[in-house]
Amino acid sequence: MKELDGFLGAALQFAALDIALHKSMENGLEEAARRIAETAKDEIGHYQPAVGPFQEWDELAESTEADKARKGFPADAPLERTGKFRDSWEHEAHGFEAVVGSKDERAAWFEFGTSRMPPRPVLGPAVIHNGNFIRRIIGRAAVEGITKGHAIHPSLGYDELV
Repeated sequence: MKELDGFLGAALQFAALDIALHKSMENGLEEAARRIAETAKDEIGHYQPAVGPFQEWDELAESTEADKARKGFPADAPLERTGKFRDSWEHEAHGFEAVVGSKDERAAWFEFGTSRMPPRPVLGPAVIHNGNFIRRIIGRAAVEGITKGHAIHPSLGYDELV
């Protein structure tokens, strides 16, 4: 067990633990967000099975396939024509918040469907597919943050803690 050098030593140790835990958790969240965005990209162009509350993707309409063929786009590749939609998926993580999504204005239409098009959800299934990974990476980040925080000697100044 680590011995604390009075109240100042205890305060420094707790500060070190807090800094290490926050940094580790931020890194874990960044990794989880990156993985979700990559999975979302990988789902595009392939029919997806049902997962969680999300239904299996319907086949593309014959008229859609005919239009794609006429324009030279790949057949049997839902949501993929030029690759622009696939490439639009991004992630950002700041502190304990992360955002994963697409800046393509059609993303919501694809995810939820329209009156003329069935839903082909990408984001929701990407989160579900990565559920175990997310739990592992966040759990590992918490453990690493705690153990790294305890490894810092309380006599170190603040600059050495970061």
